[in-house]
Amino acid sequence: MEEEDKKPSSCGLLVLYNTVFRRRAGTVPVSPRCPSRPPSVSNAAPLSDIHNSNSRRPGLDQQPTTAAPNYSRLTVSTKPAAALPAVDQHNGPSAGGNIRPRTSIISTDLDSMIYDHQRAKSSSTLVRASSGNVMLYGNLGNLRAPGTVTPNRNVLDYLPKTAKEKESAATGRGRSSGDGTEAPVSMCRALSKRLNPEELKEMGNEEYKNGRYAEAVSLYDRAILIDSDKASYWSNKAAALIGLGRLLEALQECKEAIRIDPYYFRAHHRLATLYLRLGEPERAANHYKLAKNEASSDEISRAKAVQVFIGKCSEARKLRDWDIVLKESQSTISAGADSAPQIFAYQAEAFLMLRRQEDAEQTMIDAPKFEIDAATKFFGAPNNAYQLSVRAQVDMAAGRFESAVSLAQMATRIHPGSREISTIARKARSVASARLMGNDLFKASKFDEACFAYGDGLNHDPHNAILLCNRAACRSKLGQWEKAIADCDAALNLRPRYSKARLRRADCNAKLERWDASVQDYEILHLEIPRDETVSRALQEAKAHLRPHQVEGVKQPDHGNPVYITSKDQFHNAITSQGMFMALFYDQSSEASIGILPHLELLCKRYTAVTFLKVNMEEHASIAKMESVSSVPSFKLYKNGSNVHDIAGFELEQLESSLQCFCS
Repeated sequence: MEEEDKKPSSCGLLVLYNTVFRRRAGTVPVSPRCPSRPPSVSNAAPLSDIHNSNSRRPGLDQQPTTAAPNYSRLTVSTKPAAALPAVDQHNGPSAGGNIRPRTSIISTDLDSMIYDHQRAKSSSTLVRASSGNVMLYGNLGNLRAPGTVTPNRNVLDYLPKTAKEKESAATGRGRSSGDGTEAPVSMCRALSKRLNPEELKEMGNEEYKNGRYAEAVSLYDRAILIDSDKASYWSNKAAALIGLGRLLEALQECKEAIRIDPYYFRAHHRLATLYLRLGEPERAANHYKLAKNEASSDEISRAKAVQVFIGKCSEARKLRDWDIVLKESQSTISAGADSAPQIFAYQAEAFLMLRRQEDAEQTMIDAPKFEIDAATKFFGAPNNAYQLSVRAQVDMAAGRFESAVSLAQMATRIHPGSREISTIARKARSVASARLMGNDLFKASKFDEACFAYGDGLNHDPHNAILLCNRAACRSKLGQWEKAIADCDAALNLRPRYSKARLRRADCNAKLERWDASVQDYEILHLEIPRDETVSRALQEAKAHLRPHQVEGVKQPDHGNPVYITSKDQFHNAITSQGMFMALFYDQSSEASIGILPHLELLCKRYTAVTFLKVNMEEHASIAKMESVSSVPSFKLYKNGSNVHDIAGFELEQLESSLQCFCS
């Protein structure tokens, strides 16, 4: 009989019989079989911990259970109590658990009652069950008939929903039957298990192992709802939240686990790792020590190293030594503080000060993002306001002026006493206002006034590539080609991948009949946006003008761009001449070549004693064969007529070190 009692029952049949059909006269009463003891939970040995030290995912906790789950904690705040199954303190839930209707109820009697009920209510909201030829009313149990109007009220309505359930409810989508109506979702198995917190935890562990962290969080939440005094439930939920990137929430769950069980070493270890990742090494070291055997000496040493690196970052920033800030911030991230907003802000600010705006933007893309109030509470107002102000500066450099103003104002509200942040906010407002005014004037074809407006914005932010490019557009419209090219040069030095500035410079050079320089820019644009017909057509036109005017000698252009090789004789004359020549062999169809050409321009300006050559292997396969070049991209360095060094692939640091070596 014990084995029979442990089988899951047909969901809600007793409630169906007693409430819907109101125990018709003459029918046989049904009484539940109550188990004599609660479902047994083995306490002979703890459950195995699924944590794998070599895994990238943090382990889950499997605390041994020493007592039956306490179901008295299942509470409902707003729904009527009658909608919930009765809870027995000793035997567990009486609905959806171990209750079975007596076999004396035969299907013919039920069919008769169903027919009478349908006639009385003029309703057909009954669905055929799959067991015993029994019909269930739509708002009972955990099945719902298609088309029913009465809301489906069961115990699952009062439990937190899984991510899939939330998505289905929000979008109105669900499993659909063949006739277009929504198919009823069978939840009998889930209903029988979700009221047992240990089984819920096991289900959560399975979801976690399969990488479904949102589902795992929902299941752990349901276990906590039933029994909130199990530290392992909170700690496992923290692990799943970490998988979702919700670190501050995970930290609070770990704290709750430790409050319940101060000697829960796994929770201390998980909390220490979170503190380390968030850039709080002192707290991390403290909890690593409290974790006892769960933490290694290397982890404690790493926390101390992060503390040293952060101190060096802060000191270097005060001295405005931005190269040291970059170095120490990267060391801090590599040592474990990979989710510390302040460290990423240090790094992004250093890139901005070094005029590497694209690197600063990428740094803030990679940086962790937290809800403003939660971040202010955890990191403190000064630190959170600082990282917001850096985000504002990065957005302003990237042309997101409205976002920059919003972030700067938010930083000012968080930390109103900071003069530095107030200055950034005023600067953002001034630059955004100048850009807006300039755009309006440009649209009205008032190019002189627009040029003046953009210039006013540049007085507040001289290194804003977007304003420089906009002013270049005005100067181009006014026929001031040289000034427009100068603005584009400045913009591209700040943002080498700024396509609009490059396109504008190529057009200005073409108008000045500087075909070589124009071809250089159009080639880079063709690599970056290969399907742009306008760029392709302009490139062909520039090349057509270039060939008739190409001279046999090779001379570095005044503006420091590489020389585009158009013939085998031209290349031969170059590499056999006195001096130093660096030849890049590339292929326009190779994605690896796309990012090289902008950097090559910077090298031209930095190493003026070297003449840089560009050889398109699609057009000059014979040159590549003559020089034994088989892969792209490749560099070959020539000095006084001899090939002195070869570099396969593109490593900027290796390329620069080679140039420094042979130029010295």
